[in-house]
Amino acid sequence: MGYDIFCKVVDNFGDIGVCWRLARQLENEHGISVRLWIDDLNIARQLIPALDTAQDTQLIENITIAAWHDSSKFEHAADIVIEAFGCELPADYQALMQPESIWINLEYLSAELWVEGFHARNSKHGMLTRHFFFPGFTEATGGLLREHGIVEKNQKMASSKQLQSSFFRQLNLPAIADDASLKVSLFSYPHAPISELLSAMADAGTAITCHVPATSILPKIAHFFGKDSVSAGDFLNRGSLNLHVLPFLSQPDYDSLLAICDINFVRGEDSWIRAIWAGKPFIWQPYWQTEDTHITKLKAFLALYYTGCDQTLKPVIDAMHYGWASSEIAPSAWQHYTGNISRLKTFTSGQAKTMAAQTDLATNLVIFIEKLQHNKI
Repeated sequence: MGYDIFCKVVDNFGDIGVCWRLARQLENEHGISVRLWIDDLNIARQLIPALDTAQDTQLIENITIAAWHDSSKFEHAADIVIEAFGCELPADYQALMQPESIWINLEYLSAELWVEGFHARNSKHGMLTRHFFFPGFTEATGGLLREHGIVEKNQKMASSKQLQSSFFRQLNLPAIADDASLKVSLFSYPHAPISELLSAMADAGTAITCHVPATSILPKIAHFFGKDSVSAGDFLNRGSLNLHVLPFLSQPDYDSLLAICDINFVRGEDSWIRAIWAGKPFIWQPYWQTEDTHITKLKAFLALYYTGCDQTLKPVIDAMHYGWASSEIAPSAWQHYTGNISRLKTFTSGQAKTMAAQTDLATNLVIFIEKLQHNKI
């Protein structure tokens, strides 16, 4: 049976990033025919370069991609419909759905305790039933997006100088010659304390190589180095800091970058999950929300993910995360974090394996839908 997935591209690629990964995994690993409805092909094209924005329907990597706009004509509804992140199904499409249609609302990822209680609940919409599917970090949730073999693939990249050299060569960048250099990837929202972080790197006293994919933070990077602008391919230096501006990366290339680097700054949802599978120390910046809701989510994640870590490490981890999320980061926070890099790596590497032992989100979703089809839920 085919699935329809509806995705609204909000502003920071996370929505389309998750939906594109999910669609490919459902097709590749579960043999499910997927039609992905996207409301903004122009933005989606940055993640899916093969997209032709002039076409209403096209097949890419065996996924049918359909343009979703106000004038979209829906001839039929799929038996299984996934509404990503509460994007609201079109009324014309809903009208085509039958009482037996399986309607899934794929929710945002959170480590908050209430998620377990709300996962797999449903609500009635006339004759239709809407089921809520919550990703999460425990077996009582929908799990995390993880394609088969990603942890092993990342470990292979992290340990192979040849693969790393090939990766940088395809980006027209020199391979990192100095093995002693601390390798960092920086992907964040613009309101992060980027200048303070870069200053701490520049004053570190030990060599740091920072890779920055081309995103909305480039004006902040340019300002720090006293330039009007920077672009992909630029190499910048200040003190101990050597910074490379990368092009906007495909999802597989971004996975490789995370696997290569020693510390990864990530944001939102998609890159956050990918940092977990890289098995390297990472600092997560949650999407900013009013009333400090993002800080509540950060606190829940730090409490859950770092349960069992050495308690002398917890203040070091917390200081980096809360400073980065609150736009005020102290140089000492960076110094303490990098000073404990070996212990942090041991922990995050172990957590990648522990989390990978759980059932992944796509598999959990397929199982959940099959149970609904057979009235076992």
